[in-house]
Amino acid sequence: MKKTILTLGLISALFSNCKEPDHKAPISEERETIGGLDEHDINNEQHTFENSWVNEITLDNGKKWSANTETTEGVAKMIELIKTNETTSVEDFHLLAKKLNELKNVVIKECTMKGASHDNLHIFVHPLIEKIEILSKVSTIADGNKVLSSIKINLEQYYNYFN
Repeated sequence: MKKTILTLGLISALFSNCKEPDHKAPISEERETIGGLDEHDINNEQHTFENSWVNEITLDNGKKWSANTETTEGVAKMIELIKTNETTSVEDFHLLAKKLNELKNVVIKECTMKGASHDNLHIFVHPLIEKIEILSKVSTIADGNKVLSSIKINLEQYYNYFN
């Protein structure tokens, strides 16, 4: 007990004597934005838009993975939602993102897959989650179309790996 109190006392003394020698003004970093996404964000998300997840996903010994019905139905509903939704404004893209997110949440909640099929489903779903999030924040119609195109490709690729 004495050692603990002594140790805490020493640590407190050390931290109370720590002072910053200079208080410099925070550096303001200006970033050029493109359609609401700055260059840093675009570089970080480039792999997402390119659908590079297809380089990570595998088949089940050359065959499609068996997926639960709710997952396959959820993907089909997302594809249908995109086909039937008119996106002519930024607000339309935001509303579509909200609806896609709700369907994606059902897919995740209802998933009963296990093992390698489940692991590969995660490889498929993770970039989809990122894209839906990005779609919910687009600030131009051009950006919305770019993200939505990538989401469509992502969803259509599902059928190459799962049945």
